[in-house]
Amino acid sequence: MYEAAIDDAVLVVSELLSNALRHAHPLPSGGVGVAWRWTDGHVEVAVSDGGAATEPRAGRPTLSSLGGRGLGIVEFLAESWGVRHEGDVTTVWAVLHCPQPTVNGHHSASGGSGNTEVAALRECG
Repeated sequence: MYEAAIDDAVLVVSELLSNALRHAHPLPSGGVGVAWRWTDGHVEVAVSDGGAATEPRAGRPTLSSLGGRGLGIVEFLAESWGVRHEGDVTTVWAVLHCPQPTVNGHHSASGGSGNTEVAALRECG
């Protein structure tokens, strides 16, 4: 993937993880979950936690505000983002465009098809 696309994905995960740690309850296990999946030139990143009293939403802070910009950054960088609720688990996810560089019309990392799918889940706690 292009380095800039990786940087964007890392920033989005950082913002989602920061929000989970600051505003939400932990998962029943006491931690939070982080997952990502890359397929066909897109990466979906997700952070799961035990939910909060309020729904995650992009804020519109004033220029002098010290915080409140995280989901605005996610909204700007991602093609789409949203919130899923599954029982006591809340997951905030974002999809970013992450194409592979091409060399002479071929994907340089995988040799071509673009159908590679990578998934991971890591629980932090």
